[in-house]
Amino acid sequence: MSRSDDVVDGVKQMILDGRLEAGQRLPAEKELAATLGVSRGSLREGVHALGTLGILESRHGDGTYVTTLDPALLLAPVGFVAELQDDAAAFHSVRRLLETEAAGLAALHIDDDALARLRAVLDETARALVDLPLDHERLVDADLAFHEEVARASGNPVLAALVGGLAGRASRTRLWRGLSDEGAEDRAFVEHEAILAALAARDPDRARLRMATHLLGLEDSATGVWAR
Repeated sequence: MSRSDDVVDGVKQMILDGRLEAGQRLPAEKELAATLGVSRGSLREGVHALGTLGILESRHGDGTYVTTLDPALLLAPVGFVAELQDDAAAFHSVRRLLETEAAGLAALHIDDDALARLRAVLDETARALVDLPLDHERLVDADLAFHEEVARASGNPVLAALVGGLAGRASRTRLWRGLSDEGAEDRAFVEHEAILAALAARDPDRARLRMATHLLGLEDSATGVWAR
């Protein structure tokens, strides 16, 4: 391992040990380098790497801090990795597994405010579907909002972050623009309505079934899109 790797591992251990906490300012460079047994150059390299990972953030004129360590922040690179892959279908299959479980959990934990937000998203989708010409970006925005809201309602921030990473804007834009099956957009809207109904009924089994059916339908409609 390089000395900068020692910094990464050392800071990670300090966080795990409780010597550093979310939002806390790091010790002065000289002190931290001595604690980790590395040179200041290696320390800077390691700190830069930890910044890229979303673990540390540098504030101009105020030092370096541990971030919130929020799962959405730390798992953000998953989306970048997913967008670089040629085998989009494989990532969509993983997304389907995660979102199906997220829907089931959401049915158990969702509150009235979240249901109201989902209702508002579907109302916006309905308006977008009747406006011509069809605005795919508007549909993508609504689709993102719907699925992210369901994932957040699961009550599991790690699951929500993974869903957000694997089903980000780039993959959804590619999917929606590639749907060639006539009526696919309207059918997706009806399926979203069915998912919302299952969530409102607090029925986890039906919510899982509705979400899985919806995402499988998108896979079928997008046959050939994944290869482009």
